[in-house]
Amino acid sequence: MDIAIGLVVGIILGLVAWRLLGRGGDDTEAARLRAELDTAVEKARAEAEAAARAQFDRLSDEAEAEQAARRKEIAEREERLRKREEAIERRDETLDKREGTLTRREKEAGKRERRLERQEETLEGAISEHRERLEAVAGLSQQEARALLMDEVRDEARQRSIDQVRVIEQEARELADERARLVVAAAIQRYASEHVADRTVASVTLPSEDMKGRIIGREGRNIRAFESATGCDVIIDDTPDAVVISCFNPTRREVGRLSMERLLQDGRIHPARIEEVVARTRKEVDVVVRQHGEAASLELEVSGLHPEIVKALGRLHFVTSFAQNVLRHSVEVGILAGMMAAELGLKPAPARRAGLLHDIGKAVEHDVEGSHAAVGAAFLRKHGEKKGIIDAVAAHHGEAPQDSVLSQLVAAANNLSASRPGARSESLASYIKRLEDLENLALDFDGVERCFAIQAGREVRVMVDNAKLNDRDADLLARDIARRIESELSYPGEVKVTVIRSTRAVQYAR
Repeated sequence: MDIAIGLVVGIILGLVAWRLLGRGGDDTEAARLRAELDTAVEKARAEAEAAARAQFDRLSDEAEAEQAARRKEIAEREERLRKREEAIERRDETLDKREGTLTRREKEAGKRERRLERQEETLEGAISEHRERLEAVAGLSQQEARALLMDEVRDEARQRSIDQVRVIEQEARELADERARLVVAAAIQRYASEHVADRTVASVTLPSEDMKGRIIGREGRNIRAFESATGCDVIIDDTPDAVVISCFNPTRREVGRLSMERLLQDGRIHPARIEEVVARTRKEVDVVVRQHGEAASLELEVSGLHPEIVKALGRLHFVTSFAQNVLRHSVEVGILAGMMAAELGLKPAPARRAGLLHDIGKAVEHDVEGSHAAVGAAFLRKHGEKKGIIDAVAAHHGEAPQDSVLSQLVAAANNLSASRPGARSESLASYIKRLEDLENLALDFDGVERCFAIQAGREVRVMVDNAKLNDRDADLLARDIARRIESELSYPGEVKVTVIRSTRAVQYAR
């Protein structure tokens, strides 16, 4: 393209020069210039033609290459389409073959089903005919014959099983009675306990009658502070030189008794001093609790107990069940279970351990739901006791399967300790159970912090969180608790429900 443009420009310039020279030059010079111009034009034309031919050849080659690439791509696409068509054809052939096979199988299955139906009809007819012949011969229908045969077989099997069970029971009873008498007699001979368990005394002797007034305090503030701090009921009557600390919870009663004795010895009786003495006494009782637990485990040679289990054992010293001291009862059960295990040729140590811990659930806080056997088993499981010990504790009242000898030994030792003369008193246990139910019922309500059943269960004092309940809520709470007591509990007379909501502000002047 550039050569063609140069050629045109050269021709134009040549024409211009020719005209200029034609005007002022001679013919010779003009002829020479014309000849040079012709030569230049021819040369330019030749170069332009060569360039045009080269460009044409290049464009032709590019066009042919592009066409070849397109032809190749088209060929590849045609090949792929051909292969896809072949695959589709093969798949169609396979499906046709499969459809044919399924059709043949369906026809064969239909033929087989019809053949079986005909055979079934034939068999039913034969069976019916045979049944009619049998009924005609026997004079009974099929249902009557079946019922008669089943009755005869049932009666015969029942009689045989009864005879066999009677023989087995008689043999087992003779062997078991003899062996049980030997085991229990040996255990009882080797261990003798006190005839009647000691009962906790809750009476406090006064140095003089004047102390009763000081205990009550101005407008009763001292006695109210004492009862609120300890959860005990202080009974001041005409008994000379004595007051009675009444509380169904033996641990709280012991704290109340010791606190009252120390207040009387000190002589300073006012609300602040009462709270201080009660707090210190409660810590000392915790130490005594641990000592009792350690002494009981040492007596039975039981080691490796978790510290929380030792503390729970110590709390059993202040717990009574049917007027029987539960810690002494647990020690008795451990000793008896160990002795019976030894008589049976078993290791006595696990039996002593399970017997000592069997009532541990009675020392767990009252807000834990469940029987004391289940609660005790969960408590021991939490603190790493072995499975055999836990199972024995859970099963000693039959609430869980007694699927081990250890469980049966603990249950037998528990019954033996509880059934000896003078060990238990039903009336006291019922009274304590009623007070426990009163407290547990009140503790179920939201916002209740503490609850004390006092006045022999005729009054329930409920301490609530003043941040959660206002005065109106306290009145509604008292009414709700009273309604639940009426609907769920049995009690003599009436029960007074007192809800106490107080705010205490404390600052120190330094």
